[in-house]
Amino acid sequence: MGALELVAVVVFFLIGYWVVDYFWPRKKGGDVPEGRVTVRVARHFAAPAGRVFDAWLDRERAGKWLFATPAGTMVRVEIDPRVGGAFTLVDRRGGEDVEHTGEYLEMDRPRRLAFNFRVPKFSNDATRIAIDIAPAEDSGCELTLVHEGVYPEYAERTETGWNGILDALAKALA
Repeated sequence: MGALELVAVVVFFLIGYWVVDYFWPRKKGGDVPEGRVTVRVARHFAAPAGRVFDAWLDRERAGKWLFATPAGTMVRVEIDPRVGGAFTLVDRRGGEDVEHTGEYLEMDRPRRLAFNFRVPKFSNDATRIAIDIAPAEDSGCELTLVHEGVYPEYAERTETGWNGILDALAKALA
């Protein structure tokens, strides 16, 4: 490959990268769309930070608690646990499948996990979830979950939902 061809490849790559970034920009943390709110939930876990972090990414464990409802049955769990990897969890509720999807944006084991999140049955809008896990002073760890981009009318229901999910995580870790 000659120098001119190499320059052409680099130029086309950069143009392609710019076009993708221009038309489909990545959502940056802290950018909550206008008219949306942020929901925060915190919880102490008796388990160490690494075990809590891993429970979010382990297919077998996550399928037992993440987006699982008491009356539902988890029928599909796909997790590609890497930045850029995707997840899909499908809970069958009253004969209807409810799909939860997202893409991992940040992973810093065992401290931080961030991903975008959609429930296509209700909306194709993606929200952003960041989970920070820190060792507790006495034992176990403290988890703080921040869900950005929530419609205000769903804020209370979202907080209740995350509290239920974190209750289920605590049971799964016991």
